[in-house]
Amino acid sequence: MLNNLLHKIYNRFSNHIGIDLGTANTLVYIQGTGVIINEPSVVALNVKTGRVVAVGKDAKEMLGRNPSHIKIVRPLVDGVISDFDVTEEMLAYFIRKAEKSSRRFFRPRVVIGVPSGITNVEHRAVYDAARNAGAREVYIIEEPMAAAIGLGLPILDAVGSMIIDIGGGTTDIAVISLGGVVQSKNLKIAGDKLNQDIISYLRDEFKVSVGEKTAEDIKIKIGVIHNHENLESEVRGRDVITGLPRQILVNNHDIREAIYFSIENLIDGTKEVLEKTPPEIVSDVMQRGIYLVGGGALIGGLDELLSQELDIPVYISETPLLVVSHGTGAVFEDIDLYKQVLIHQDDELPLR
Repeated sequence: MLNNLLHKIYNRFSNHIGIDLGTANTLVYIQGTGVIINEPSVVALNVKTGRVVAVGKDAKEMLGRNPSHIKIVRPLVDGVISDFDVTEEMLAYFIRKAEKSSRRFFRPRVVIGVPSGITNVEHRAVYDAARNAGAREVYIIEEPMAAAIGLGLPILDAVGSMIIDIGGGTTDIAVISLGGVVQSKNLKIAGDKLNQDIISYLRDEFKVSVGEKTAEDIKIKIGVIHNHENLESEVRGRDVITGLPRQILVNNHDIREAIYFSIENLIDGTKEVLEKTPPEIVSDVMQRGIYLVGGGALIGGLDELLSQELDIPVYISETPLLVVSHGTGAVFEDIDLYKQVLIHQDDELPLR
């Protein structure tokens, strides 16, 4: 009884933080406030001293302009931790920043969204990094489940819902029913892969070398996959033959050609998940549609192409980038109700 009373006191006077820990961006949600942080998952390190120079947007601004002693690190690869110490530093930075905006007496409770299908070791790495970064309690949830909660879908009912979450490092395709993932697939085809496709295409077709940031800017500006309207953009890079600066003009048809093979693989992955899903749930999906979330949902015409290829309605949230973070935060509204959908429950750990 005393322990329950302590729990209530701690929970009343601590922040409840939801974190969408992405390969490209990390979003932080505080219950009662909303998303307060949306910054790149990037850390700048001084290799001479081993100290962190910058985190988030400040670190990303250094990308491509950093001297040799400043190393720009993306501590998450394909949605999972590749550098534990740097991830811990990054999480600590974001948690401290969130805590400053809404100070409470006790350390925060945290729900973290991770890609579906990662291993127990990877779950533990996320958990340990968050605990070491200052969280009092840590809960972990699969991102498609968090997205479904953020969209307000009836995930606990006997009805099927399908989510395609296209992030920076991975695409999560999942069918959800009765509080669990019925069928899922995790693809390494997402924003970063599309950026690399654009870099390779410009190098092969135009003999121009560009960086990842430029490729991402092009993708955002004229990355249209299912539209015949002509969009153009000037691109500056280095001529691979002469080594001198060069400017070219590319259009949306070029970008479509660059990324189309990856998009086809994404469609094939979605078909594979549907093929393995029980017929009753497929019937639900056909009636209710597929929900497209994440940064990749913003690629022009992708929803139309998917709908055309699958013969199923495809819907995009009004805020596809924020859905997972909203879902992680919504878990705190009734944590007992959602405990069955969490990967890791932290309530058995001692309070401190």
